[in-house]
Amino acid sequence: MFKTIRFLVIIFSFSFLFYSCQQPESKKQVKYCFLFIGDGMGVAQVNLTEAYLAAVNNEKGFHQLSFTQFPHAGLVSTYANNRFITCSAAAGTAFATGYKTNINRISTDSTGQVPFKSIATICKENGMKVGILTSVSIDHATPAVFYAHQYSRNNYFEIGIDLVNSDFDFFGGGGLKSPSGEINGEEVDVYQLAQKNGFKYVNTRDDLMNLQSGNEKVFAVYPELLESAAMPYVIDEPSGPTLADFTSKAIELLDNENGFFMMVEGGKIDWACHSNDAATSIHETIAFDEAVQEALKFYEKHPEETLIIVTADHETGGMTLGANKTKYESYFQYLQYQKVSHDKFNSIVADFQKTLTDDFEKDLNNLLDLVGEYYGLGKEIPLTEEEKSKLWFAFDKSVQKSKIEQKLYGDYQADYTFPINLISEKAGVGWTTYSHTGINVPIYVIGPGAELYSGVIDNTDIPEIMMKQLGVE
Repeated sequence: MFKTIRFLVIIFSFSFLFYSCQQPESKKQVKYCFLFIGDGMGVAQVNLTEAYLAAVNNEKGFHQLSFTQFPHAGLVSTYANNRFITCSAAAGTAFATGYKTNINRISTDSTGQVPFKSIATICKENGMKVGILTSVSIDHATPAVFYAHQYSRNNYFEIGIDLVNSDFDFFGGGGLKSPSGEINGEEVDVYQLAQKNGFKYVNTRDDLMNLQSGNEKVFAVYPELLESAAMPYVIDEPSGPTLADFTSKAIELLDNENGFFMMVEGGKIDWACHSNDAATSIHETIAFDEAVQEALKFYEKHPEETLIIVTADHETGGMTLGANKTKYESYFQYLQYQKVSHDKFNSIVADFQKTLTDDFEKDLNNLLDLVGEYYGLGKEIPLTEEEKSKLWFAFDKSVQKSKIEQKLYGDYQADYTFPINLISEKAGVGWTTYSHTGINVPIYVIGPGAELYSGVIDNTDIPEIMMKQLGVE
């Protein structure tokens, strides 16, 4: 009898083991998922921000940001389908869909004809709420890949139409680059169409903060957008809501029993680094970290159900901590004296150029006052006579610049770019390009299954892992 019982137990055990192997349990590990993308934010951008904060606080080494203290970290490869150095559209598509594609495609295959479904769409189809936030225009490449499908990232009007036709719950931050166009011969205003399609549109700080949880979809836009439809640079001291404010409100509105997926992009880290503007990139990275801190507050209330991923789509500028002029020394504290972004200084320079006279000494002194006021150059930061001469050369419109000199600043003008280059050089920050680079970018993760993102992974791995944790296919 005992032999019969033991035989039946063995048979049952093997049957159970076989069934378990063939039919793995689908367990939802994550209910709330945050994906933070620091556009252009490589390891150097993170390190510089932390080194700067340490320097201005008289600390040694690094003053850690919130996300660099996450328990798990790794590196992410970023190459595109048809190019080693990627763009935000191709890299974003990999994050959103798990597929490589060609440069400039928005969540489609390499031909631009076959759409790829994004993780945001899949989460929405599975009953979760979805929020897409950015500090640049909401129809820019990175946010667009989560809700749109276009042959080109430059199809801004068409991307806007994809936005208002989506069923996502919250769009916030920047506005639309091309808010009007034609459909079937009729003029269409995308903002109006959004409201017609059920979105509550707000564009003031008070209206944003007064939003209440409900069934209505929200399209919240920064009140005073730049010409690019992006939020202003933080260093220029704008008065409107911050990326952290948008994130906090989105969390409040999206929180529900079925969970949510939220993508938050710090898009202007990339823009600053395209201009090799170290100080501006630092302020944008700090603002990005403050948005992450809002997610951490939520995580502390739901640690067993909340996943926070912080990463980048690519690195921009080829930034490094170290420069030829400073050799083994670093003066990151110099960057605190820069008061405006390269964009704002460009407009200041345009006005200054109108004041130039034929009095060289007077003009030079006025120039030194200008860069001293906005960059600390010649005041808190010492200038050599050679540097003063180069500064004047960059500003003097009467000088015929050689082709070599012109190429030094990429597509930017020497007069407002040289001071930015100079302060980086004197602080000990190096740059190799005004474009993207192909190096691996960092990833920092906290929450259930965070260890799955450790080591070196590809950008297409991230949504694959997230979907398994969310229990969706």
